[in-house]
Amino acid sequence: MLEASHLECVRGNRTIFRDVSFAVRPGDCFRLTGRNGSGKTSLLRMLCGLLSPASGTIRWHGAAIHTVREEYLSSIAYVGHRPGIKDEFSAMENLRVASGMRGIEVSRNVAASALERMGLGSRMHLPARFLSEGERRRVAIARLVVGRSSVWLLDEVLTSLDRIAVETIQLLMEDHLAAGGMAIVATHQELKLSSGRSQRIALAP
Repeated sequence: MLEASHLECVRGNRTIFRDVSFAVRPGDCFRLTGRNGSGKTSLLRMLCGLLSPASGTIRWHGAAIHTVREEYLSSIAYVGHRPGIKDEFSAMENLRVASGMRGIEVSRNVAASALERMGLGSRMHLPARFLSEGERRRVAIARLVVGRSSVWLLDEVLTSLDRIAVETIQLLMEDHLAAGGMAIVATHQELKLSSGRSQRIALAP
């Protein structure tokens, strides 16, 4: 279980949000909502261990995440609103290199299967600079397909995607939740999920 208790985010003299508490259990999906600037990305970065809350705690299976850092980081997958794709690498190379940096060895066949599932079968060997913004995002999301992370932290991953790609990602999420995975998704779009327990976290200062 991933548990956040009374989190507060402060930038300079401004409080972005305060007293945010929730618990994510296997099969749970939380949709993170709020106006622009309400702190959705900041909250996800806190959950990734990249940003410290001004107050409050984040626990993984009852332990503060900084005390079980290696175990916790191996359990999460973060896809930000910027896909983090290297222009000079192909989609195949981007996926395999990014996975390798997380200690996950991905064969060419496994990578090809993941990219096929994301609708990139005919473009997986092109340098990423020739891919559209939506295709680059799909390369980033393919990391979830080949990974073994139990918690997905997703920041506006549906942006720039067409209907078919959105449906594909929602099916990926349903499979993940049905297998006991967890997800927190910052998005302005509705999530149409038939499995798991879907809830909402609304941020406001």
